[in-house]
Amino acid sequence: MLYLLSVFLLIFGSYQTSQIESDPEALEIVRKVDLKTRGNSSIGTATMTIVRPRWTRKMEMKSWTKGTKYSIILIQSPARDKGSAFLKRDKEIWNWQPRIDRNIKLPPSMMMQSWMGSDFTNDDLVKESSIIEDYMHQMDGEESIDGRDCYRITLIPKPDAAVVWGKILMWVDKDEYIQLKTEFYDEEDYLVNTMYGKAVKNLGGKTLPSILEIVPADKEGHKTVIEQHWIKFDEPLELDFFTTSNMKRVR
Repeated sequence: MLYLLSVFLLIFGSYQTSQIESDPEALEIVRKVDLKTRGNSSIGTATMTIVRPRWTRKMEMKSWTKGTKYSIILIQSPARDKGSAFLKRDKEIWNWQPRIDRNIKLPPSMMMQSWMGSDFTNDDLVKESSIIEDYMHQMDGEESIDGRDCYRITLIPKPDAAVVWGKILMWVDKDEYIQLKTEFYDEEDYLVNTMYGKAVKNLGGKTLPSILEIVPADKEGHKTVIEQHWIKFDEPLELDFFTTSNMKRVR
């Protein structure tokens, strides 16, 4: 997810997606970004802060991931949400709700809905779509973000990809291959969200942003901030850890 995660393009103009092929250099850069944020597996904790014009809400979370297909996110606080868990297992996504003692399978139609009332969607947090497999990649120049030299890369969905974004613009640090800024556009090329990577530091032996901030384009005073407290990469996790029954037991 930050590696909760691990989340996250040129204007279409007159181009059609079927006419665009991935630039090998851009694809390789995005591969390095994806691998760095995920590792082969990871375990970590984070705080999510939801900011609204009249209120702020915080949630503590723990996450386990294995590759791109398996993850569990456990809500540790506040008390009313404690014990709730989300599981991604291949293409299935499940939500364990201890208050009603039920596992609920999320349909694909819910991927763009808000995750736990935040500005992240279900797709953002469980990463149903793949920035490697579902998009075509093009170099789109260079730019400086917070004093760091970055590649600017355009991601456009492949014609047959089941993705929620019409376009993604990604700014990647040239030295560390980390996302410092990402813009998400809808199918009509309107900016929906901007995500910023901030407070770059060592996390689990890797140089990564410790804070992800997502800001909706059309909702003044709204944002969601995820701060990663610690993370360990390449921890031994078996596939049978990622089951609906284990969602009820993880701590």
